[in-house]
Amino acid sequence: MGLLLLLTSTLLFSWISLNTAVKITSVQLTIEPSDNVSRSSTVTFRCKATVLTFGKATVNPVYEIYRGDHVIHEETTSSSDEFIWQLHDVRVSNSGKYKCNISISDQEMASESATLKVTGMSTPILHLDKTNVTEGEYVTATCSAPDETGDLKYNFFKDSKDLQTWTSSNKETFILKDVGKHIIECSYIVSIMPDLYQSDQSNAVTVTVKELSLTPVLKISPQDNIYEGDTLNITCSVNSSFKDYPGVELFLSQGTELIKRGNTFLHVSWTTPSGAPELTIKCSIFVNTVEKRDNKTLSVNELFSVPTLRMSPLEVFQGDSIQLICSSKTFSHNRREIEPVYSLKPSDHYMTIQQNGVFIGNAKTTDFNYTCTASAKGINKTSNVLTIGPKVPVSAPDIKVSGNAILRKNAEILCQSETGTPPINYTLWRAKEKKQMAIVQEFSKPANFTVFISEPGELDEYVCSASNGDREPRYSAKLHAAVIEPMTEAHLMVVPISGDISEGNSITLICSFRGTPPVTVWWFREGHSKPLQDTTTNINTTDYPFTLSKEHSDKYYCKAENRASSVESNRVDLVVGMAMWKKLLIPGIIILGVSSLVMVGFVLFIRSRRGKRDTAAELSVKPASPKSEDSLAVTLTHDTEVYNAATDAASFYDDKEGRVTNGTRGCVVSLPADISDRSSYSIPATV
Repeated sequence: MGLLLLLTSTLLFSWISLNTAVKITSVQLTIEPSDNVSRSSTVTFRCKATVLTFGKATVNPVYEIYRGDHVIHEETTSSSDEFIWQLHDVRVSNSGKYKCNISISDQEMASESATLKVTGMSTPILHLDKTNVTEGEYVTATCSAPDETGDLKYNFFKDSKDLQTWTSSNKETFILKDVGKHIIECSYIVSIMPDLYQSDQSNAVTVTVKELSLTPVLKISPQDNIYEGDTLNITCSVNSSFKDYPGVELFLSQGTELIKRGNTFLHVSWTTPSGAPELTIKCSIFVNTVEKRDNKTLSVNELFSVPTLRMSPLEVFQGDSIQLICSSKTFSHNRREIEPVYSLKPSDHYMTIQQNGVFIGNAKTTDFNYTCTASAKGINKTSNVLTIGPKVPVSAPDIKVSGNAILRKNAEILCQSETGTPPINYTLWRAKEKKQMAIVQEFSKPANFTVFISEPGELDEYVCSASNGDREPRYSAKLHAAVIEPMTEAHLMVVPISGDISEGNSITLICSFRGTPPVTVWWFREGHSKPLQDTTTNINTTDYPFTLSKEHSDKYYCKAENRASSVESNRVDLVVGMAMWKKLLIPGIIILGVSSLVMVGFVLFIRSRRGKRDTAAELSVKPASPKSEDSLAVTLTHDTEVYNAATDAASFYDDKEGRVTNGTRGCVVSLPADISDRSSYSIPATV
């Protein structure tokens, strides 16, 4: 009994444990006293959760406070209803979005976000390590933001203008260059992405900047009547009372060229460069970034002008002798004893020195660039680049006709040289008479001349010439081109001209025409677009033979075409008659028919005559043994009637040459039709 009770209790406890359930239904976060507070306030975050539980099991929820995506506080409590967390002495950097998250066993839930905004920032405090400085002296400024937290960036101002823009360091060292009094201030910002919160301006600190007493001294000798290439003695120094001033640098320069540098004294012997009518020499003192300088401007006379390089002759062909001349146009009147020496660059490229400034050689086959340099007293002046482009002589031009040359029409004559540097002048000649001229500016492009062809052989009189310089022009050969005579007429005839044009016979259609061959000929029947036959010939006539049939009766014509035009012939009306055997067969048939009718009539006539004789003989015979009581009286009455049967005449047809021939009429005899009234005869009989 006790064992059974223990087992029952254990099962009941297990059932209760398995059926203890937790359900989080809601989580809410509130910010107290408000979500908008001032600096140094205490803010309370109250997180209320509604949790359903089954049974009396112990629940230990875990609360997490988030700022943005980061956990800033986590705590496990025994209360599942409410959690309180406080933030003391808040700053602007505490502004942002917060939320509360509760976790129980395998369940968790987060509240909606609540935004906290903290207003009010501490006023920054500016401190300078010195307030009285000299030009070029460093000043260190420190900007403090008391009790401010977060991501701070600082900005420093001089006379309300930025000295340094938003740096992470609150300390900045800078140099004040401008002499006088300046106001220095600072401010800071707190960065809470995506917002920036800026503080007020700090206290203003006045800094007094004194002028640097260092003075540069520049001396140049000579200062007048200076020419290119002259040597100048130049000194650059610091006034003697400040020779030991720390951090001093001395620079001697002309334009962008640094002549020399040092500490307190500089001396150089410097050659005056070429190319500028004035030179500005500058002696500068630098203390840190502060500059003091002394400038002097000198007028410089030109010793000689920039040389020019030219070629003689101005136009050359490949391989021609050329002369390159390098010279300066002007020289100093006071320095006439100085003559520049001229050199050619590249110096060793097919040219030799004939005298100073004169170089001779031969033009190359390709373009080439030359320059020359004039040198005197260390002054070098270089000419502009001279590009020598030797011309390629023209070759003898080719002359031809573009397309077909057709009589009594315009033709285009092309004239072109295979080689030759453009522009090329082309001239068209006819029988040594200049007819037309053309200038071609492009390579490999022919000259076009238009002429009218009035006679078949006149194209053979044309030649053309080409030239591209002072050389003699080159001439082409004579133009050889066939002139096409357009088709002007075509005539169709039938062979044989006279004779029997009838079925079974052969005839030939002959098409003759006038025009330049080759000629293509088509044979047509009137009203048919498809030709009967076509052929191409190099002579002025062609034929079309065929054997006649009755269906060949029609109108025929031919069409001749060459490269210039086409023409149609006259129409020939061809009527095909019957074959000869048909013509002979019809009269034979007619004669045979007539003969047959005559024979039939003759036979009928003979039979008629024979019948009459037989009837008469029969009527004249007496009986051998007549009856006594009979008394026979025979009276013979014989009427004979003759009928003429007419036969139709036959017609004879002979087509064109046919005739209609009438036939002969025959006759037919009608025999007696009957012998009647026999009882009227009386024939005596003897017994």
